[in-house]
Amino acid sequence: MSKKIFVAAVAALALGMTAQAQTNLQTFYDFGKNRNHFTTTLEGFYNDNWGNTFFFIDYDYNKKVDGVNQAPSGSYMEIARCLNFWQDTPLSMLSLQVEYNGLVGTNQNFLFGTDIFLHSADFSNTFNFKVLYKTFSKGFTSDFPLQFTFVWGMQDLFGLKGLRFSGFADIWGENVVNFMEGATKAQKYVFISEPQLWYNIGQHFGCPNFHIGTEVELSMNFAGYDGFYARPCIGTKWVF
Repeated sequence: MSKKIFVAAVAALALGMTAQAQTNLQTFYDFGKNRNHFTTTLEGFYNDNWGNTFFFIDYDYNKKVDGVNQAPSGSYMEIARCLNFWQDTPLSMLSLQVEYNGLVGTNQNFLFGTDIFLHSADFSNTFNFKVLYKTFSKGFTSDFPLQFTFVWGMQDLFGLKGLRFSGFADIWGENVVNFMEGATKAQKYVFISEPQLWYNIGQHFGCPNFHIGTEVELSMNFAGYDGFYARPCIGTKWVF
């Protein structure tokens, strides 16, 4: 959720995705320290004969006037394309990836690399591992411009229909100076992970599009903050 607060943060290629095309809208309330605001995420994943496309667009709603949230404060977007022209070969799990992400008014990144996709026979459990070369806007540097991304999805967790555990973890090299909360410490890497737990509560009253759930943002040296942070959220998701 705070993917968009600072230094073009993540290359998450999913919050758990299956082989089925999907568009969804997530709305979260962030209980983290100095947060207490809503965030919306419009997310889509689509397969085709040449690979797949993933995107999301985030908005934070924490522009405050006299201490009251009045409007969105910023937006972060990400779009990634996995190219796979050999889907019917033994190398079908390997794709080439190109990605763009950017935070309005701050930084933008282009990433290039590979994606390895593993899954169960029915695609109920999925795992991606990505190795990406990462470029940075002027003023942002890295001594080790690589990003490693892990993405997972587990459907019907513990045998409970409609319970899904999904998320991503990113770690990349970047020369950052953490300045929030009085810190001025320089760091060489950034880590962020956002595990989510969703339950399809709508299946019980004829509306399988509706989900309720939670997310925890786990981060290290992210968004100007020094050290480790865990920021919990609760939310809803509507699958179109």
